[in-house]
Amino acid sequence: MPTQDTLLRWENFYIIVGSSAGALTGLQFVVMALVADSQSRTDTSTIDTFGTPTVVHFCAVLLVSSLLSAPWPALSQASAAIGICGAAGVIYSLIVVRRARHVTAYKPELEDWIFHCVLPLVAYTTLLFAAIALTFRHVPALFGVALFTLILLFVGIHNAWDTVTYVTVARKPRPTMGEETPRPPS
Repeated sequence: MPTQDTLLRWENFYIIVGSSAGALTGLQFVVMALVADSQSRTDTSTIDTFGTPTVVHFCAVLLVSSLLSAPWPALSQASAAIGICGAAGVIYSLIVVRRARHVTAYKPELEDWIFHCVLPLVAYTTLLFAAIALTFRHVPALFGVALFTLILLFVGIHNAWDTVTYVTVARKPRPTMGEETPRPPS
């Protein structure tokens, strides 16, 4: 099957996934604005560990969706492009793992390790193997790329929600007994 016919069958999927990744990147900027407005500030190492990777993952999904929507003359060229993304993602995931081990402002729980470290590493590894397989087993390889995009989209949504709930619930000081709740200006 010619390259364009192979990739054309996935066009709607990548339009949906890529558009979602772009929109969710904007959502993460809103999340970071909420963090900035919270009463308790965080340090840059915590943001580098828990905030920035979410934007990177959304951008990786957008990039891979764009790459596989491009009119490649051969699958080997698309394979090389997404292979580079997969390799870079594996390296970046290992950097995030190292950061998570050394973060001081917050102690990651099991859920944090799974969603910030394990699942992204699995997704980027899947992308790397899919890129290797794309030229000789394109059907399973393209399903592997789809799995990569969906894992990172759902990881990003989870992580953005987790950040919002953490800022809303855990970091806001609760009024103590006897303190009066401030009234809004008239």
